[in-house]
Amino acid sequence: MTGRERILTALNHKEPDKLPMDCGAMRSTGISGMSYNSLKEYLGVTGGSTKMYDVMQQLCIPEEWYLDRFEIDVIDFARAFADNPEDWQDWALPDGSQALFPTWLNIKKEGNEWACRDRDGDMLAHMPEGVAYFSQNYWPLAGKQKDDFSDLDTYMKKNAWAHLSDPLWKNAERPAFFSLLENKAAELKSKSNRAVMMGFGGNLFENGQFLYRTDEFLVNLLIEPDNMNKMLDKLLEMHLETLEKVLDAIGNSVDIIMFGDDLGTQSAPMINPDLYREVFYPRHKKMFQMVKDRTDMKVFLHSCGSVKQFLPDLIDAGLDIINPVQTTAADMDPLELKKEFGKDLVFWGGGVDTQHLLPNGTPDEIRNNVRRNAEILMKDGGFVFTQIHNIVTGVPPENIVAMYEEANSIRY
Repeated sequence: MTGRERILTALNHKEPDKLPMDCGAMRSTGISGMSYNSLKEYLGVTGGSTKMYDVMQQLCIPEEWYLDRFEIDVIDFARAFADNPEDWQDWALPDGSQALFPTWLNIKKEGNEWACRDRDGDMLAHMPEGVAYFSQNYWPLAGKQKDDFSDLDTYMKKNAWAHLSDPLWKNAERPAFFSLLENKAAELKSKSNRAVMMGFGGNLFENGQFLYRTDEFLVNLLIEPDNMNKMLDKLLEMHLETLEKVLDAIGNSVDIIMFGDDLGTQSAPMINPDLYREVFYPRHKKMFQMVKDRTDMKVFLHSCGSVKQFLPDLIDAGLDIINPVQTTAADMDPLELKKEFGKDLVFWGGGVDTQHLLPNGTPDEIRNNVRRNAEILMKDGGFVFTQIHNIVTGVPPENIVAMYEEANSIRY
């Protein structure tokens, strides 16, 4: 099977020849630049470049050698936009190893931290000394009393997660953006035998937090529901307008479209499921249904933490794929998840514990965890292997190799 065939077989709840594999098809299944450089050194891989396409989380684009060696079956559409040398500049990562950083971002050292500022001079995100990723530093609606959201797009541009965009979305303000999407999608499909995922986002719950700050937004949902519904209606309108154009442009050249909204903490759902059902479910359903009505693409949602209680509503809304399958969170036992939702959902992730085991375990412990989780989730298809979340800085390269070797040895 080709990579695309293997992924699509699993997404249709059938058993492929072996475990389908992902690393870096979206911005929560990737690898940090520093761990990537350590892995290259460990394996004796020379040449190439470490392009930091997700500066916020300090993730790089896996190169062809990585995709081939570890039998990766799916890629991020954004990599097709990373081929312009003028978009990249030499950079030293916090550990001193070399990388390429985007030239489209204004990032400079200020005292003991790196700062990312926008055109207004506001520091949207920062990376303090000793930290391996950027954190949001500016919340454009925090403390503001607002009941007219006609200008919401202005505030959205000051959202750090949107501002520190990947190579695809940095082009969003170009007049010919959607024609560019169409051409790049068709070109990538013709050149690659791997499945392709596009990161759309469409965040609702998270964007409320990015705009107001998490604590203020959660309080506002309860004490100012009318205003928050106005804001979410405008946000949904913006998402649907963009989504329609994206879908018309990429047609069926892309296999999977990724949405994001973290709904869980490690110990519990982040909000009451009844509140989700009232406020967010109908809006998710409108976006998911637009995809279903216009394309054959599968709908993918990234939602961290304890999200089991939301899954019935998400399935009803049209969700096909859930990620990251955080099996270490409360109420996220893989055996129970597969039993209750395996016929309706594809589990993308959950392959190995990235929080504790991958950075701190032995290779044998990694192998055992990989095999246990895979044997539960792979039955009857409906499973794509990747670690629970990004391979972060400090993961020993031998553990990364052990993870892939064990996963790629598993056959149906």
